[in-house]
Amino acid sequence: MKLLALWEGLALGSALIIAIGPQNALVLRQGLVRQHVFAVCTVCFLADALLIALGAGGLGTAFRADPLILKTVAWAGTAFLLFFSFQAFSRAAHPQALTAGAGGDTAKSLGAVISTTLAVTFLNPHVYLDTVLLLGGVAARFDGTERIMFAGGAALASLLWFYGLGYGAARWSRFISRPQTWRAIDIGIGLIMGLLALSLGYWAWTGS
Repeated sequence: MKLLALWEGLALGSALIIAIGPQNALVLRQGLVRQHVFAVCTVCFLADALLIALGAGGLGTAFRADPLILKTVAWAGTAFLLFFSFQAFSRAAHPQALTAGAGGDTAKSLGAVISTTLAVTFLNPHVYLDTVLLLGGVAARFDGTERIMFAGGAALASLLWFYGLGYGAARWSRFISRPQTWRAIDIGIGLIMGLLALSLGYWAWTGS
């Protein structure tokens, strides 16, 4: 069961983080120009790990304190996962691509790049809905070591994605700039979210 919690955290973390957005575009851009790649990837990973800890630790514990709240949060999490699954399939129907954007202003100091990375991360309201509330709600079904494994799986997804994208940007740029690539990715995300919604809904229904 502990290994299952790890894999669920890895799957949910991957589905939430692998998306077209300003944070990933920033990591891609820095990777392409090979400037401050380690710093940007590390800031993104540590920020994600902090938000995951807040969600899985603080909110997960608060949700689990009351069985009624736990059930309500589980059903709400199921609804959110289904909504995210629908969004992923909708994006797959009209695929876009992850691009680095304009590169004329990429030669920035380390401090400026870190400030931009922090702003892109923490000023995005979706990060709190996704990483803190949704992940915290799903984590609430686990207790003790299993919740630690779940959070560890989600953090592992963040680590693999950010460092992989940053240091693999030059090699992967041809693929991630293709809409068809993101169609396949979004279909996969939609399936993952749908399966996790079924799993969480079953747990909320049966209590096991």
